[in-house]
Formats: sequence, structure tokens, C-alpha cells
Amino acid sequence: MILQIVAVTAGLGVAIAALGLVLLRVLRRRSIGVMLAVVAAVTVAATLAGVVAITLAMVIDGRPKNIVLTVVVIGGLVGLAVALINARRVVLASRRLVGALEEVPPSGRFTPPEGPLPAELGTIAVALEQAYERLRLGRERERALESARRELVAWVSHDLRTPLAGLRAMAESLEDGVVDDPETARRYHAQMRLEVDRLSGMVDDLFELSRIHAGSLKLSRGRIGLGDLLADTLAGVEPLARAKRVHLRGEADQGLPVDVDADELARAVRNLVVNAIRHTPADGTISVRAVADGETATVSVLDCCGGIPKEDLPRVFDVAFRGEAARTPGHGSGAGLGLAIARGIVEAHHGEIGVVNEGAGCRFDIRLPLAGGA
Repeated sequence: MILQIVAVTAGLGVAIAALGLVLLRVLRRRSIGVMLAVVAAVTVAATLAGVVAITLAMVIDGRPKNIVLTVVVIGGLVGLAVALINARRVVLASRRLVGALEEVPPSGRFTPPEGPLPAELGTIAVALEQAYERLRLGRERERALESARRELVAWVSHDLRTPLAGLRAMAESLEDGVVDDPETARRYHAQMRLEVDRLSGMVDDLFELSRIHAGSLKLSRGRIGLGDLLADTLAGVEPLARAKRVHLRGEADQGLPVDVDADELARAVRNLVVNAIRHTPADGTISVRAVADGETATVSVLDCCGGIPKEDLPRVFDVAFRGEAARTPGHGSGAGLGLAIARGIVEAHHGEIGVVNEGAGCRFDIRLPLAGGA
């Protein structure tokens, strides 16, 4: 008898389950509520079929059998009703989520729907919020880069026109014989050489920046001492500092080995020091230090520029940013690429670069990991 009941119950369950799977396949593009209702109906139907089969197989007649069947039917209907209510709640929650997606403002900030959501839908809502936030930040970065590119084109166009106009005027004067005395001719030739060097530097900066933005900056790393790099850099910019009557002071801790591309890092440090020289008044002092801080080496450049407005600090390393007030550059200050290039080089070394106002000026810091075994 037991085997017969098991066989009948299993057979009915398999038949109802197969019918349910067919229905789910047919309705796979319908609402999740419909599919949940089908799952609930299959579960209740399989349970009812098994109980009815057991009841009929037993020798129960009259009132007891009717009571058993009535209780089973009522229980099945209650279970089905609960399943349908739950399915409706899931459908309503999913519609709220879709409504929140449709109401995303042009700013691109997604706000999850109010009220509790089922755990899975809540996870999806959080993931959507994070995805929309990444997209929004990405669009903001693209707009900022596009604005920086337009500003860069405008600055570079201006900075190219000025030396080119001077070169043209001097070349035409020499060519037409307007300038015929040797002293003036030598002065024109020297000035033309300076303008050509300036244009060459701008082209080099643009090329370097394009490599950084394209991610094609290749580093040839080797272990060097920051103290030696600092000394070489300061020696290279000493003539510029002397011409502006700016004092340079450098010091470095002993034993600061770093695995870096010496030429590229020297360029980044030189850009910071040259930037400091350009914005430090005559008889001012620029301090350059290299110190160890745990497993990090820090190169600091402290100038006497008068400080940077607080609202400009986050933009100092943006392409073509030149600043206002005390840091407004004069003739020969370049296209505003030096700090952007320095940031790109430092970040390519997995380091950090930052700026803060300190004392009578501001301090630029480059942080790099010390070489292993330091």
C-alpha cells in the first residue's frame, strides 16, 4: 500500500511539474509575477494531488473523507493566495524600480525608489545607483577634459602666434635689409634663437602630454637616489633662478633609493621648480627637500608665490590651467602644461602629487614608494 501511494504521488508530482515547466517556457517573456504565480500553482497542485491520492487510497468514507479533502483544498487555496499576493508585491516593487530608472534626471543621478524592496531588487537598485554614479562622474570628467582641450587650444594658439609674429617680423627685417648694422642683426638672431627654443619646448610639452593622455608613456625604470636627482635638477634650473634673482635651496635625506625613470621624474621635478621660479618674486627663496616618511619618499617644493586661491587648488594640475591673482603668469610662462605633465609622470610611477598653501606661498609634494630593501 505504501509503495502504491508513493508511486501515485510521485507520478502526479512529475506530471504536474512537467506541465509547469512547459508553462514557464511559454511564459518566459511575461511578467515575473505571472511566472511566480505559475510556480506557486504548480507547488500547490502537486501537494493537493498527492494528498488527494493518499486520501482516496485510504479506506476513508463519508464525513471524515470530506473533512480531509475540504481542509486540503482550503490549505491549497490559502497557499495559492499568499503566493499570488507575494508575486504582486514583487511586480509592484519591480515597477517602482523601473519608474525610478525612467525618472533619472539629465544630471544622471539615480535615486532608488522609496520604501523597502526585496533583497534581490534592493541589490540591483544599489548596483544601478553605483553604475549611474560612475557614468555621471565619467561624463563630468569627459566634459572637464573637453573644456581643458578647448582651453589648451586657445592658450597654445595665443602662445604660438606671439613668437611666430616676432620671428616673422625679425626675419622680414633681415631679409628686406631694414636692419643692416651687425649689432642689431646679432641681437635679432639671438632673439630668434630664443623664440625657436621656446617653440621647441612647447612642442615637446604637447608631445609629452599627448603620450600621457594616450597611456603610451613608457618608463625605463632603474634604481636611483633622490638626492642625486634633486642636485642635478637644481643645477639645471640655476641659470633661470639667477636671471629672476630667486634663491634656490635644496636638501635631501641620506639614502632615498627609488625605482623610477630618472629622465621622466627629473622632468616632473624640474617642472615644479620652474613653475615655482616663475611665480616667486625677486629675492624670494624656493626650498626643495627630499625626505623619507616610512616606506614613502616625498619631494617638496616650497615657493613664495603668495599662495593659490582655495577654489583654484583642485584645478592646479589641470591642462592649461594658469590661475589668477598672485600666480597669473607673465611673458614666457609657457602653455600651462608643466604641472599637468608632472602629474601624469608621477601617476605613471604609481605615486601621488598634491599642493597646499603654506606660509607665504604654496608647497607641491611628490610622493613615491621607496625601493625595496631601502
